Amino acid sequence: MKIRLGQFALACLLLPTLGATQEAKLKLPDFSALGGKATESVNISLSPWLLRIAAACLDDKDADSVAMKRLLSGIKSIEVRSYQFATDSAYSAADIDAVRMQLTAPGWSQLMQVHDRKKNENVDMYIMVENDRTSGFALIASQPREFTIINIVGSIRVEDLPRLEEHLRLPKIGAGQANIVM
Repeated sequence: MKIRLGQFALACLLLPTLGATQEAKLKLPDFSALGGKATESVNISLSPWLLRIAAACLDDKDADSVAMKRLLSGIKSIEVRSYQFATDSAYSAADIDAVRMQLTAPGWSQLMQVHDRKKNENVDMYIMVENDRTSGFALIASQPREFTIINIVGSIRVEDLPRLEEHLRLPKIGAGQANIVM
């Protein structure tokens, strides 16, 4: 009985920690049906194991590779969904709004919001911070003929995002006159 009580107590102590980490991972809709409609699509899912393999392949003698390895060490997963279409409204805005609603949960803070009503372009950037460290990053960019969702779980500095984009070949996000590189 003592062992079970001890296991239960340990589980109760760990649950808040596990739950906090999971909150940074967004539940993305199944966009697989959009692949056939899209003129261009990007679907990236990098698990911790794949990120460790990528880091292991980097050269320890190159300063840029060492910096990238350090950056990857704080990341637990990366999800990217990006689709472009030949016509307007080829995707459900409700799916994008469902992801955006998750970012209203406690812990998420909006870093940036760009909305151009004339062009119907929207870019929202969020970050989750726990104990003075980032634990999640999310970006949602949508236009009538395209959208991109990026979700990074783990610790990353916003200023490191361009380096990550370069090495992982993540899509560039355009927002009106600004060009946001992710």
